Amino acid sequence: MSSEIEKRLHDLGIELPSPPAPAANYVPFTIAGNLLTISGQIPMGPNGIEFVGKLGDTADVATGQGAARLCAINILAQARMALGDLSRVKQVIKIQGFVNATADFTDHPEVINGASDLLVAVLGDAGRHARAAIGMSSLPRGVAVEVDAIMEIAD
Repeated sequence: MSSEIEKRLHDLGIELPSPPAPAANYVPFTIAGNLLTISGQIPMGPNGIEFVGKLGDTADVATGQGAARLCAINILAQARMALGDLSRVKQVIKIQGFVNATADFTDHPEVINGASDLLVAVLGDAGRHARAAIGMSSLPRGVAVEVDAIMEIAD
């Protein structure tokens, strides 16, 4: 991993985890040409699932941002597994953030900022991306947020 990215991770107090195996019949990432697509990541921490809840009911925006941030950490862990080195990420093309929310909750973009801000903090300009922030009536295992990503990779 490039020393600049390593330094940013260290400065942020982040140690990327070893990604878990998929929980169902899918792969954690695919590579097609120069695109890396990372399957949806939930807020899985070292002790299991974190940030369970519904935004607008049992979880607030700050909780959702923490969940989205952890999802982005797991996206970076998957990217490192796929590429061997995060310096191969040329650009994060797009992320999609899915927010477990009540029907009247409208702060989805603020929640997904937790993921967007982390990706930019770690990858710099290569972390800037297009995105969608989508409200859902439920998410797997009752998590507050799930995020997936598409990245351009260097040869």
